[in-house]
Amino acid sequence: MTSPVIPLRWLDDAAPAELPDGATFGVPVPRGSVGSASELSLAADGSAVPAQFWPLATWPDGSVKWAGVAVGAGSFDGASIAVGENPAPEAPVAVSSSPESVTVSNGLLEIVVPRTGARLFSSLSRGGTVVAENGRLVSALADGPSPRDARTDFTGVVDSVTVEQTGPIRAVVRVDGHHVAGDRERLPFRVRLVVLAGADSVRLVHTFTWDADANTEFLAALGVTADVPLRAESHDRHVRFATADGGVFAEAVRGITGLRRDPGSEVREAQIAGRATPPVAEWDARTSTRIHWIPEWDDYSLTQLTADGYEIRKRTASATNAGRAWIRGAAGTRAEGLVSLSDPRGGFGIGVRGFWQSHPGQLDVRGASLPSASVTAWLYSPEAAPMDMRFYHDGLGQDGYADELDALEITYEDYEPGFGDPHGIARTHELTLFAWDATPTRAALATRAALVQQPALPQATPEHIASCGVFGDWALVDRSTPIKSEIEDSLDLLLSFYLSQPEQRRWYGFWDYGDVMHAYDFDRHTWRYDVGGYAWDNSELSPDLWLWYSYLRTGRADVFRFAEAMTRHTGEVDVYHLGRFKGLGSRHNVQHWGCSAKQLRISTPAYRRFYHYLTADERVGDLLDELRDSDETFLGLDPTRKVRPDAATYRADRNAVAVGLGTDWSALAATWLADWERTGNERSRDRLLGTMADIGALPQGFLTGEALYDLDTGRFATDRDRISVSHLSAVFGLVEICSEVISLVDIPSFTEAWVQYCSLFLASPEAQEAAVGQALTGIHLEQAHSRLTAYAAVARDDEGLRELAWHAFDGMGEWLLHRNELRIDRIDVPAVPAPVDEMPTVSTNDAAQYGLAAIQMLALLGDQVDELASK
Repeated sequence: MTSPVIPLRWLDDAAPAELPDGATFGVPVPRGSVGSASELSLAADGSAVPAQFWPLATWPDGSVKWAGVAVGAGSFDGASIAVGENPAPEAPVAVSSSPESVTVSNGLLEIVVPRTGARLFSSLSRGGTVVAENGRLVSALADGPSPRDARTDFTGVVDSVTVEQTGPIRAVVRVDGHHVAGDRERLPFRVRLVVLAGADSVRLVHTFTWDADANTEFLAALGVTADVPLRAESHDRHVRFATADGGVFAEAVRGITGLRRDPGSEVREAQIAGRATPPVAEWDARTSTRIHWIPEWDDYSLTQLTADGYEIRKRTASATNAGRAWIRGAAGTRAEGLVSLSDPRGGFGIGVRGFWQSHPGQLDVRGASLPSASVTAWLYSPEAAPMDMRFYHDGLGQDGYADELDALEITYEDYEPGFGDPHGIARTHELTLFAWDATPTRAALATRAALVQQPALPQATPEHIASCGVFGDWALVDRSTPIKSEIEDSLDLLLSFYLSQPEQRRWYGFWDYGDVMHAYDFDRHTWRYDVGGYAWDNSELSPDLWLWYSYLRTGRADVFRFAEAMTRHTGEVDVYHLGRFKGLGSRHNVQHWGCSAKQLRISTPAYRRFYHYLTADERVGDLLDELRDSDETFLGLDPTRKVRPDAATYRADRNAVAVGLGTDWSALAATWLADWERTGNERSRDRLLGTMADIGALPQGFLTGEALYDLDTGRFATDRDRISVSHLSAVFGLVEICSEVISLVDIPSFTEAWVQYCSLFLASPEAQEAAVGQALTGIHLEQAHSRLTAYAAVARDDEGLRELAWHAFDGMGEWLLHRNELRIDRIDVPAVPAPVDEMPTVSTNDAAQYGLAAIQMLALLGDQVDELASK
């Protein structure tokens, strides 16, 4: 095998000044070059850096395709990965297990995870000093959506603990459980605790799944909390909140500045800095003898109930526990989501990534004057109104599917009674637990808060990723000719517009952050947030793919983070993880779960694999695993039940399930491919390769449109001889998956079936009839399909197909974006509540498919586009 060299870069280009939390990421490895991930090593500036490697995916020949990489705390630049010796860290991560608990230590901190009970961790220590204990999950469900409705408190209870990695650089402990109140069990959760060598922090990835009844149960609170032992006097105890734009709110529990009598400059300076003050006996006696009159501020809260405003309040202790009035301490815009409580011997902090973006959130300190206080990060603030997830309208007429289909003609809403149900959707948060050895300085806290929000992330260079041939047809940015420059400019303009929209339109909130809207209302100058199926996009026509391919070819950090937020959202909120719709996703709607079209085209791993492989994120790996048997969903719900010509008589037969060869098979193929390359699962391999061969054996190949699938054998019957095409078949990942699997395995009949489909979809009716005996109907989205024609042109080396592909991309059919006609208009007040940008004629369907068509056109025909444009 040829030894590869994998050059690395930092996502944000410049190397971070420090890497206190370490980093985890993924890199592609050239096919056939490395047999085992353990052969790899990391070097920076010519010196070996201790790192941990593991396989994320393999090529069909068994060689490593993607490797996960972990590095501990420290700093490095100019790094690359190659085959070589991997040095051991000075203080490796160690995991020890007993029947009662799992303990992880890295020489700096130690965390103990009980196997049973109501604690995520029993203790977190730094240098032998316990800085937090009794870490746990807490929640509340209300009986109604009003703040006045009764609430029931729940506590997270552990069902199982699994050690997933044991070091020497990275250890991962997975905790699964559910929330309990009496005999009620709700909100199953999965938490991963990640410890890296040399880090003074623990990464906590928290996922919960909504399994309550949206009509009678309303989420009133959800949080992570821990007790914090305190050993110093209250004037040496310090509360810190990271506020906005690098700001820090920093106060002592008992403040000794601003008093009528001055304790002395040395005392004041020490308290402001967060250091231990001199002994009280050394203070000015006019202060020291009256210290008992200075209030102790026991409780602090930072609430972020909207994306645009936080407030910090505090109150004094009450001897009767009756409570005191809250006093406002500060207010501002967007808090960075980190809270800390400490004294000179140590302390504890929690940071929440995407804190203000996923509002309503809250950070609490309670009992700061007591020997043991608590710190809580509320992922859903108890001060917000209980979450109302009921379906947003009463439904349609009583004539079943007829009325539901008729509604599509006006609000584009696919409604069906009982289907607008959130039961089974999920939400993932990323948190960081900090184990301080003393009170952090303001500057240090601000730095750590910034890293919580934008973790330092090594990445392989775009050039290296492209050279590995992963993810199908794409190429690096190239402005070497006038037409290429025009196309690149149009891609930049579309990205710029969409990157601006979450901020301008405030696409934030607990369930919404990460998604974009589907279509625009130019009369109201707003996205159609309240119009049926035109509201939240839910991956319709693959914006996820557009963003990820845009990142691969540019390496842009802003595009990566946009795609990252979308992956977190669409893979969790838009997909069902338990219940009757498990494995399916919901089509676009006013509510993410509102549409009755529950389909694999939304849950497809084609949208999630990028993030998993680029970051080695285990939670997205869970999402891929969940879909392993998603072909079984066709027994529970027919995705074409409302439009099937034989709807009155069709009944799913386990051994002859009707499966579409477009949106359905592409999702299944992506599922099987991901499972095969990640786990080596032969069942998934055989179903992928078998159905590819079966499609190739169908008389009309992909043009058949739908084939009968045997769930037990994982194969299609090959005797169906008909022609039926849809403009939607290829725009949910089919193009990309077909290109990728053809590059991985050699099944000539499948390749020919795909090339035939690609060559005929936009062909003239006469050419279609000459080839298959009839003209194709249902031909739309011509510009989007230009990349299919380009693929066929390359496969057949056909000049006529090249010209047709360019004609389709450059100006054929409806739903067309032309690169030279794109513009951004500014709409000012009072026409809108606040100034916004809009892009005339653009919808997310258009943007995503134009983006993908342009990227793949440049990859396939890039050297010829100027010549084609001149004809």
